[in-house]
Amino acid sequence: MIEDNTEAETGPDTPEDAAPAPLLTLRDGLPPVTDTDEGLVKAAAAIAAGSGPVGIDAERASGYRYSNRAYLIQLRREGSGIWLIDPIGLTTMQPLVDALEGTEWILHAATQDLPCLSDLGLHPSALFDTELAGRLLGYPRVGLGTLVETVLGFTMLKEHSAADWSTRPLPDAWLEYAALDVEVLVELREALAAELVAQGKDAWARQEFDWLRGFEAPVRTDAWRRTSGMHRVRGRRGLAAVRELWTERDRIAQQRDVTPSRIIPDAAIVAAAQDLPQEKGALLGLKGFHGRGAERYATSWVKALNRAVTMEEDELPVRSPRSDGPPPPRAWADKDPVAARRLALARESVNALAEARSLPAENLLTPDFLRRAMWTPPKTRDPGALLDDIIELLSGFGARGWQIALTAPLLTDAVLHADIEA
Repeated sequence: MIEDNTEAETGPDTPEDAAPAPLLTLRDGLPPVTDTDEGLVKAAAAIAAGSGPVGIDAERASGYRYSNRAYLIQLRREGSGIWLIDPIGLTTMQPLVDALEGTEWILHAATQDLPCLSDLGLHPSALFDTELAGRLLGYPRVGLGTLVETVLGFTMLKEHSAADWSTRPLPDAWLEYAALDVEVLVELREALAAELVAQGKDAWARQEFDWLRGFEAPVRTDAWRRTSGMHRVRGRRGLAAVRELWTERDRIAQQRDVTPSRIIPDAAIVAAAQDLPQEKGALLGLKGFHGRGAERYATSWVKALNRAVTMEEDELPVRSPRSDGPPPPRAWADKDPVAARRLALARESVNALAEARSLPAENLLTPDFLRRAMWTPPKTRDPGALLDDIIELLSGFGARGWQIALTAPLLTDAVLHADIEA
């Protein structure tokens, strides 16, 4: 699903009296949903008979379901039109896999949809990410609606971006919204590709798109530590309560395929971890413990809290777990002033170059890569050897060749100058 940031899409740069851009509509009307194996064979044959790249989008039920599965796949290719595919009831996606073999996919914000498409056996032979292209070109806002309006001159509907796409049957208004997400992806790709060539950034984009083909959603360790409001919980036993309640909620949510916050909110977990009630009545009297999920699983919540209360001391979680990465930048000045200066110099240089090349600094070099390189740089201070070692270091982190070529000299200079100042 193409996410839409409403705040980021506001604030037009055109005069107030400028004529509004026309609303984007479906040139061929709303197609029917393909939800049978026989229908998929027909759709795949039509897509295979088309020409050029394929615009693809997927709709998930984020905020409603635990899983990240695709509940609708939209495709458009010249010569084949738009196809809306419901994968839920299909026994195989192989016809579509075969039809897409060797084609270039056009996606917007590819990292959002690639995992759920991969789960269906769909893997791109090549791709073009219109959001990433917009970032490399220096567009200040890169939501699909903004890019379509800025580059192609059409406004897009937004009202169903947060819909529950696991709903069946899907309303026609939702299906039209979904189809419009791929209606002009081919045209948008062509326009942005031409701009990349004009700015001399097409080679950068190819490297980024090739890297995206192997993207996998990162696995979060200690995901319970992201519980909203957990900073208000005191003591390691309170942290254990957060962990046990979060884990129990996650188990129930996964079993029911419901987003965890619909079982109980984070606020309820934090309130219980602060008070550590041991009885059902006291638990259900806490803030946030209301609704069917709270009462239906009250016994499970009490058991989770009992586990936290009776847990051995050496089993309790620590406030700040050890990490293989550098400490937070705010602590660098106290821990290693020279490293803090390296980081400041490197950030300044990278930001200046990013501004000069009209792209976000985080796209020029991933901030985590920069921090790691500046916290523990290579030991040599011979300029040539240091540059070679930093190139190798950044490559090992996963930086792309164009990023390394532009930033490795800047990081080398930051290391050398920080040492000289020290």
